[in-house]
Amino acid sequence: MNPLNLFSRDHKLKQRLEAMRPRLYRLAYSWTMNPALADDLTQDTLAKGLRKVGQLKKPEALEGWLFGILRNCWRDHYRSHRDMDELDHEQLTDDLTPEHHHEQQHIVTKVRSAVAQLAEGQREVLTLVDLEGFSYAEVAESLEIPIGTVMSRLCRARKALAEKLLALDTHDHAKKREPAKKVSHIRRII
Repeated sequence: MNPLNLFSRDHKLKQRLEAMRPRLYRLAYSWTMNPALADDLTQDTLAKGLRKVGQLKKPEALEGWLFGILRNCWRDHYRSHRDMDELDHEQLTDDLTPEHHHEQQHIVTKVRSAVAQLAEGQREVLTLVDLEGFSYAEVAESLEIPIGTVMSRLCRARKALAEKLLALDTHDHAKKREPAKKVSHIRRII
């Protein structure tokens, strides 16, 4: 390639870079809402663009290329200036430990098991009222039963559920208190 053509092409590309300054500034300002910072980012973008203009393979893609450089300049600035907390002196605690999650899941499993053991009518009413938050009238209408039946089934369901949960809880506590059975090993010596 003729060196004169190369110079002419680079000169035109540099002019196009400079012509992009107002658009780059507007975009930087819309991101930062700070005129001085937007000006700095625009200047950094153009400086990097001029240094790396040889890397631009398609001159028609100049705008997208410059906007990408601007985005990277903004990210670099944001990363370097965001507030950092010193974590070395902080004690990090969380009440929601794996044991807590396990215990919560265990409770959910017990409740689901107890609900599954209820009679179908009781289970329907209990889940609609207590879990889904429907009113007695809405449940009566959707199940096509009298409102008194809804109330009586709900009362029986809650009582049966409480008994089942207490029985499960008592069973779990009995298992925990039960001492491990000792296995005796008898050896015969002759």
